[in-house]
Amino acid sequence: MSAFLNLSWTYSGVNHSLAGNGGPECTNFITLWRRFWETLGISALSIFYIVWGLYRLYIPKQLTKNVEQRDRFGKRMLLVLMCLTFGCEIGFKLSTRTLIYLLNPCHIVTVFQIYLLASPPHRHVTTIFRCHFHCLNGAFLALAFPVLNTRMLPFEKEVYYIQHIMMLVIPFYLLRVGGVYTVERIRDFSWTMVVLGAILLYHFVVMQGLGLATQVNLNNMLCPAVSDPFRGQNYRIWAVGHQSLLIWILGKSYVIISWALLVLVGHSGKLYHEEEMVCNGPKDVDSPMEGKGFWSRMGELWQYNDFTNCRKISNGHVD
Repeated sequence: MSAFLNLSWTYSGVNHSLAGNGGPECTNFITLWRRFWETLGISALSIFYIVWGLYRLYIPKQLTKNVEQRDRFGKRMLLVLMCLTFGCEIGFKLSTRTLIYLLNPCHIVTVFQIYLLASPPHRHVTTIFRCHFHCLNGAFLALAFPVLNTRMLPFEKEVYYIQHIMMLVIPFYLLRVGGVYTVERIRDFSWTMVVLGAILLYHFVVMQGLGLATQVNLNNMLCPAVSDPFRGQNYRIWAVGHQSLLIWILGKSYVIISWALLVLVGHSGKLYHEEEMVCNGPKDVDSPMEGKGFWSRMGELWQYNDFTNCRKISNGHVD
């Protein structure tokens, strides 16, 4: 029991001889004094992002007419595949005593997606669905710049690719399903700011704290990757800048590309929640999707909501 409670079994298998994996040299790459001030500054910025976003975002209160019944098989199939894939990943981490790596953002997003596939329709599903859209930059980067030098077990590399590809397939499928799986307007950055603030706090407080306690370089919070072009004392400041841009750009780009593909294959559903579309007047809600041209439907992405009016409507206060 004591061996289990000390939790060393979750990280004792990390190989510190590999550059960028951790160890004393990696832990001391930045002084504690500098870490303190960076963490303090980034945490303050993160809280500002979250407060700014929460003040402006709007969460639909009513469920839309759901179309999930006809897509139940597809959701179940994706749920089974993702659970099997994530189960394999957990097995690999247990066998190599590196379970601590399950705290990396891509694994957290995988858990979110399993919840989205398994949960019944609820407004919380819409909230998590919208938030997780702005966490997909990790999957893009993992596929573009795969880190496979620590994956030695049979099929461990294959599972890596399957997991990250499925992370990009599942949101597209759920967008097609519709119902509670809706996104915010392209010009609405409130959700992006909330997620960005939460991601920064998670990295600088949770992952850095655990990294210092275990000397494991979780998501490069202790020292930069060997291939990091911004390697140096300021690498984390640079990372906050370029990752913030990636979160903004990739999250919105994924929606635009997904919607374009859905329109091209004749998808007649609506991208946004009907309760929010009321903000633009009944014309926005009642206009039929069939018969609209490609550019007309793509134009729906850029419509802007008056969220003050949304709140009035949802609370029953309409002039």
